[in-house]
Amino acid sequence: MQTKHYLTLSDAEFLLDHAHQYAIENQFNVSIAVVDESGTLLAMKRMDGAAPMTANLAIEKAKCSAMSRRPSKLFEDIIKNGQMGFLTMDSFSGMLEGGEPIMYQGQLVGAMGVSGVKSFQDAEIAQQAIEKFLAQLG
Repeated sequence: MQTKHYLTLSDAEFLLDHAHQYAIENQFNVSIAVVDESGTLLAMKRMDGAAPMTANLAIEKAKCSAMSRRPSKLFEDIIKNGQMGFLTMDSFSGMLEGGEPIMYQGQLVGAMGVSGVKSFQDAEIAQQAIEKFLAQLG
């Protein structure tokens, strides 16, 4: 029998706090979402000044990343290259850069989605929070 790792609410709050702090330091107004390995929302935050639509986009990016186990940028690139025939997801909004999977010891434990600035900046916010989270696990 194998051990299954998973994100706790405390883990999700750690990720949100570090992403939020990074966004403040860079004067970004974003929405941030953390989902579990199935794409179910664990926690989210919409910063003051972030457009209302960014809340849903952050969740969709995180869900896309969790369900595919890949950064959502992969799907943005596929769409840009006109290769979207195989995609059957309900929402294409999650297929924009800014969704990042959270892998721990080779297992997907969840994903993070960020929306509100340029898509590469959304991804940067998520990536740095995930790096800090994994570093504190040892």
